[in-house]
Parts: sequence; C-alpha cells; structure tokens
Amino acid sequence: MKQLQIGVMGSAQDLNYSKEAEKFAKELGKKIAETGNILVYGAEKEYSSLSTNAAMEASKNGGITVGITGGKDKNIYGTYRPTVLIPCGLGIGGGREFTLILSCDVIIAISGGSGTLTEIAIAYQAGIPIIVVDKFGGWAEKLADTYLDDRNRLKCISVSTVEDAVKIAMKLGKQNRKK
Repeated sequence: MKQLQIGVMGSAQDLNYSKEAEKFAKELGKKIAETGNILVYGAEKEYSSLSTNAAMEASKNGGITVGITGGKDKNIYGTYRPTVLIPCGLGIGGGREFTLILSCDVIIAISGGSGTLTEIAIAYQAGIPIIVVDKFGGWAEKLADTYLDDRNRLKCISVSTVEDAVKIAMKLGKQNRKK
C-alpha cells in the first residue's frame, strides 16, 4: 500500500468555525487529493465539520476519502458521501475515535474542540504523528509545538500553510509506515 492515509481532524459546525478555517480545510483536502493520498475523517451524523469540508474537496479533485462514522448505520449528515464509509459500531466519544485515528498514518488537526483533543490524545498514545494548524484557535493552536505530557513522546508539529501541512504529513506518514 503506497498511498498514505492522512487523517484530517477539526471543529464540528456547532463550534462556529471561521470561513478562513473552512477555506483552509478545503484547500487541504484538495492538496491531499493532488498528492494521490487517502483522506480519512470522522463522518458526522448531526452536522458538518472542517473535516467533512476537506473530504468533499478531496473528492471533487479525484481523491479517495474514507469516512468513519459512529454507530451501526450509514446515515451521515448532508448529501456528501465518502468513497468508503465505515460504520464502526462505536459511538462518538465512546470509541469511534480509536477506529478513526488507528486508520491513519498521520493526522492533521485544524482548530477543534473536545473531540479533536480526544483524537490528538489517541494519536499521541499510539505514536501516530500529529500536525496542528496554528492559526484558527481550538486545541490545534493550543497544542502547537508542544507535547501532551512530560513523557515527551511525540511533539505536535505546528504549521500555518496547507503546503507545509501536506509536505510534513507525507514525510512523517512515510516514516511512521516504516516502524
């Protein structure tokens, strides 16, 4: 499997993210598609998210997207459907995040609330590289260039541009694959 599975995590619509953050997410999705890698995200049931916007844009640009949704059914918010939709049988906040993160070679977080924090913590514990966008607030910005705890296992790598996010994701994702 040569394609990397790049996870995009970020704020759900109920956090009222900015238009700039949404534009960044869309550009990120497009860039991931252009590199020929797979975008993995949490397919929400109740509202859109920055991750969904990234996935939609990746699809528009010929990319493969994998949506991990909670519960047992394939009902997700809106009309967009990923290339592959996986109902993991686990609830949001009750396990879906494990399936989502462990499906990724690397993750990129944009803004984010408690769900994104949970996903970052799981990536940290699993040794999956974490890239955080440092300009839209939320947990991504709060954790820029820090470690989650005093073990200093894995630093949250801070980026400000889509180009840097994808370039670093590809480098770290390939290194992670070799482990």
